[in-house]
Amino acid sequence: MKITPPFELLDAPFALTDDQIFRFREDGYIKLKDVLAPDLLAHYGPIITEKVKELNRESRSMSERDTYAKAFLQIMNLWEHSDDVKAFVLGKRLARIATELLGTRGVRLYHDQALYKEPGGGYTPWHVDQVYWPLSNNNTVTAWIPLTKITQDMGPLEFSVGSQEIKFGRDMVISDESEKAIDQHLKFSDRRVDSGPFDLGEVSFHYGYTFHRAGPNVTNRPREVMTIIYMDSEMQLIAPKSQNQHKDWDSWCPSAKIGEVIQTPKNPLIYTRK
Repeated sequence: MKITPPFELLDAPFALTDDQIFRFREDGYIKLKDVLAPDLLAHYGPIITEKVKELNRESRSMSERDTYAKAFLQIMNLWEHSDDVKAFVLGKRLARIATELLGTRGVRLYHDQALYKEPGGGYTPWHVDQVYWPLSNNNTVTAWIPLTKITQDMGPLEFSVGSQEIKFGRDMVISDESEKAIDQHLKFSDRRVDSGPFDLGEVSFHYGYTFHRAGPNVTNRPREVMTIIYMDSEMQLIAPKSQNQHKDWDSWCPSAKIGEVIQTPKNPLIYTRK
């Protein structure tokens, strides 16, 4: 029997159904099983983990950190530091799913980030991602990619179903305050929360304005997750509305110009429809 090399699996198509696309657009997120093969994760997971260890600069104990720093080790744009990680991040399989879910012509990379919740790591407060992004439309999606099976007690990602339409809290950065205020609003709105674990190979995709959070990791194992943030291939840069958005412009698309399509060397076109 022929064994497919892991790197070839990065570009292999994944068959989305019309119902899955509909559910994503209605609910603001979707969890898809068997997106990435165990062999692929067994190959690339340790590579990503080693790069996280190499690039990590957090040395404080948990007791010395604030809520954000307790939530996870956050290492950005690993693809610029490793050819192997670059192959993973620029793979067409996930990018094609993102394109079909969004209904765009194609997608570019906004940036990647590893989110490793350490043993004993704290909760991740309710928030939306796009508060940080100086982008012209809502056609953004984050692929949340567990590199191992994520059990409930490791702090899997939780989603507020259909919350991408909520305007309240969109201007709140991730914090204890966002956790309290958004949680109260979602409970008042009687929003259902999907907080289940992730099987090996399962990947979630959520809009930039979908509210999400994660519980603490109460195990003795790290919650190893890679994320890739995709944006509409025709996305334009807008004038930053905050210091955080200005920082993102400087960090992730520094040569982009306001009012023009973001197509810098840091934002390669990953997938486009034929």
